[in-house]
Amino acid sequence: MQWMTNFSIPESPSPITYQSKILSMGSCFADSMGRRMKEAKFDILVNPFGTIFHPSILAELLDHALFKDKLNEGGILQREDLFFHYSSHSDLNAKSKEELREKWAHQIEQTHQYLKDGSHLILTFGTAWIYEHQDFGPVANCHKQPQNLFNKKITDLDRMVLDLFHVLDNFSRAFPDLKIILTVSPVRHIKDGIPENQLSKSLLRVLCSELERKLDSVSYFPSYEIMMDELRDYRFYKEDRIHPTEEAENYIWEKWVKSQFTRETLVTYQEIQKVNRELAHRPLNPESKSHQKFLQNLKSKLELLNEEFDFSNEIETVSKTLQGFH
Repeated sequence: MQWMTNFSIPESPSPITYQSKILSMGSCFADSMGRRMKEAKFDILVNPFGTIFHPSILAELLDHALFKDKLNEGGILQREDLFFHYSSHSDLNAKSKEELREKWAHQIEQTHQYLKDGSHLILTFGTAWIYEHQDFGPVANCHKQPQNLFNKKITDLDRMVLDLFHVLDNFSRAFPDLKIILTVSPVRHIKDGIPENQLSKSLLRVLCSELERKLDSVSYFPSYEIMMDELRDYRFYKEDRIHPTEEAENYIWEKWVKSQFTRETLVTYQEIQKVNRELAHRPLNPESKSHQKFLQNLKSKLELLNEEFDFSNEIETVSKTLQGFH
């Protein structure tokens, strides 16, 4: 008996390899997938401005990165002796306005380089609901400011299409080799309300379809559909009934790997994953000779992989452990 509805995902027309340079921005699901890419030793920059949920805010940040715009002083605010900006997540903060400007400039420059030299841009859309500050306009994050300063509304589909098309069309001319992968986050924004979340996700899915239709550089990965159809059960959500469990994320990740990686990349990825599992191994007796031999073999594997990938921190950790035997 079949307990789920499976569907096939076509192989990417522009697959990811270990020569790829990747920029990933968007919701907390982008953080989760980005972390896995980093652990697998891909060259990837993840959410340089922190977690960003709304497509139009993503478009605005990408536009700033394209033109290397300076920080808009009108969006700076102070809370609990720290400075934040309405265009970014609270992870981007500083102890002074000058430090905040410097951090913004660094993130803008880094993002620009990943666009300029990059092969792939991955955008994960979280919600179509947006908060507008009465003076600043649409914000990436409210930074725990009084609710009466903001107006919450659903963004028109045409508005989001226009915002994203404008910047991605510019990218097609400025960075003609850059391939764009869009996906809708499976994380449920139920604080907006169940019907409201469903309306939001529907708009985001149509947004992806419209951009894919308009731009040859754009493709779509169905992370939302995998969660909603193949993993259609509350046991695949954490206790908050909002975020996918580790098991669900693993399942979506495997679908990503099979559809987005080349066969050669998949082989290398599996080698790296094997080493990562060995690094996570916790022995029954850390002082045994067998564990010492295990670590020596692991160090040899790491040194071999280090010729192509950066395993310097892992080699240092294993070396220190081995020194403790003497």
